[in-house]
Amino acid sequence: MESDLLLGNTVAFSFLVAILLLAWRFLNWAWFTPKRLEKCLRQQGFAGHPYRFMVGDVKDSALMLQEAMSKPIPFNNDIVSRIIPHIDTTIKTYGINSFTWMGRIPRIHVMESELIKEVLTYANKFQKNFDVHNPLAKFLLTGVGSFEGDKWSRHRRIIAPAFTLDKLKTMLPAFAICYDDLLNKWANVATSEGSITVDVFPTFDTLTSDVISKVAFGSTYDEGGRIFQLLKELMELTIQVIRDVYIPGWSYLPTKRNQRMKKINKEMKDMLRDIINKRVKAMKAGEPYEDDLLGILLESNFEEIERQGNKVNVGMTIDDVIEECKLFYFAGQETTGILLTWTIILLSKHPEWQQRARDEVLQTFGNNKPDFEKLNHLKYVSMILYEVLRLYPPVIDLTKIVHDEMKLGNYSIPAGVQVMLPTVMIHRDKKVWGQDALEFNPMRFADGVAKATKNQVTYIPFSWGPRVCLGQNFALLQAKLGLAMILQRFSFELSSSYAHAPFTVLTLQPQYGSHAIFRKL
Repeated sequence: MESDLLLGNTVAFSFLVAILLLAWRFLNWAWFTPKRLEKCLRQQGFAGHPYRFMVGDVKDSALMLQEAMSKPIPFNNDIVSRIIPHIDTTIKTYGINSFTWMGRIPRIHVMESELIKEVLTYANKFQKNFDVHNPLAKFLLTGVGSFEGDKWSRHRRIIAPAFTLDKLKTMLPAFAICYDDLLNKWANVATSEGSITVDVFPTFDTLTSDVISKVAFGSTYDEGGRIFQLLKELMELTIQVIRDVYIPGWSYLPTKRNQRMKKINKEMKDMLRDIINKRVKAMKAGEPYEDDLLGILLESNFEEIERQGNKVNVGMTIDDVIEECKLFYFAGQETTGILLTWTIILLSKHPEWQQRARDEVLQTFGNNKPDFEKLNHLKYVSMILYEVLRLYPPVIDLTKIVHDEMKLGNYSIPAGVQVMLPTVMIHRDKKVWGQDALEFNPMRFADGVAKATKNQVTYIPFSWGPRVCLGQNFALLQAKLGLAMILQRFSFELSSSYAHAPFTVLTLQPQYGSHAIFRKL
């Protein structure tokens, strides 16, 4: 009897100890660690709101964003207070050495050129932060952009051959076919009705998806349409996940959103796996490589495996290739579609620059299809695209995370802190860009990016340093071609229904549509 009682007491005591240990770990995670980080930052001169248990600034940020998005703004390119109102208010209140709270994680804002350069140079220390806690976000935020260390190096080395200038040159005819098909449809309507009104964002979104389908999957591009639809839905669900306060284990509950995200991911992976397996089978049977992104990627992967002698952890698995294909779709399609959208909007607002670019295109190509060599010598078109990317970058900030204590300039950044580079604010800094920083002025890039930035790292629409976007030349080439072909055949202006309302759904988009009127020349 006494032994049973003793055993029962021991079990109860052990259970109590376990409960207390779990409670301590939770309190340390949810309260003591954030407060310790806050104290460390304040001691170094950073300022911000006091930490609030678990939620931090998330609720305030959401309310401010909801209010900012409730109405359009004047078309003066002063968009910061609309798209990141909480960060804008924090910096105005506390200065550039400030921080906000992403739930329990403090996030400092970095806007000084030398510190920006340091963060982007030492990518192994200041690592990408793709909502690392929530597994659901990784369905979309995947591929080489989300990896670190050896895996990132290996994937980038294998993928890089697909984006050389020689390879991009071979993709130009596929780009042109897609744009030509769209512009012929516009021309047919404009001929009978005098003009055509187009909501350019969804139009370019679909168009660039078709381009990606052709250049990524070649003969199997028809299957890309379904992948595109699934990716758009997954993107909307992912942004909801990122904006929610993260609760450990919540992603595993069978909620409607969780189940839908898992179903979308499975359907996409199954479709891509089928396409990839057919290609691999054909390649192993000795059939020639298809000269599309997938073919180049698989060829480069096989060469990497052979070069390494079939060792363990070399090359990419089929699952790895699937994730990279998803990234091709999401990043490649989204970036170019957004860039073309804001370019049409800004050139509609500034017809003198529209005409200057058109004169350059017609002088260079006449009515002939643009070719690769001459596209790269369109000075005004390039300057316009650079200026659009400055004022309306597809991704409005770059956020990194520090896993170990790191030096940043004179600061010591403790592990667990996020480092945010607010691109959209850096691109409007009057100390760098001058008093006309809010104005659309492509002439600032007349002598190149280095001269425009005074050789500072303050122009980062595609990031900078070792992790600069692999696809930037792909996006810029496609945008140059698309814009040149439009300018050859149409003039355009904004519809009277257009309301200026930039907002972010992972990328910077027009909230209330982007209707423009195109008139055939």
